[in-house]
Amino acid sequence: METTIATLDQQLRQTRPAYYASLQEGLTEDAIQALENQYQRQLPDDLKQLYKWKNGQADDNYDAFLNNSLFVPLEQALDTAAENISMIGSDFEVANWWHAGWIPLFHNGGGDYICYDTTGVFTGTTGQLIEFWHADDDRNVIAPSLAALLEQISQYYATTPPASFDEYFEVNDLPGYPQRFKAEGSL
Repeated sequence: METTIATLDQQLRQTRPAYYASLQEGLTEDAIQALENQYQRQLPDDLKQLYKWKNGQADDNYDAFLNNSLFVPLEQALDTAAENISMIGSDFEVANWWHAGWIPLFHNGGGDYICYDTTGVFTGTTGQLIEFWHADDDRNVIAPSLAALLEQISQYYATTPPASFDEYFEVNDLPGYPQRFKAEGSL
């Protein structure tokens, strides 16, 4: 994962310098641990690596990191997860409308997220990336891991000519993905 992040860092620096400049400095281990303590969540190592690299993007940057979604700072991700967890069983009455194991890493500004799944809902694969749509019951798994998603983004930058680059690109070429699921049933 370190190599993938280093490559992606270089690609963003060269291909999207203004966007790269809006990425917030990475968090220290102590800052991550303080957030883990505050939100009573233990973060997996790959997620920590991502946030040690960069802590999301600045609030005033609306350019997409991927799939028309912004990169969420860690405190905001954990706060959003906690808020959504508090709605399970009241506002969210359908099973897997939101799951306590999800941490939203990317959002489109309209209440929809790409989440890191710490429990492997639907597939049993912990660390997979799953889409949460606030108004739809689609819960598609779009990547088997954070590393696979970042590698796919890096592949996009490596194979897309600069003249063809569109900052609203979608990463959807992972073999076997997306895996399509729906939130269903009552709690």
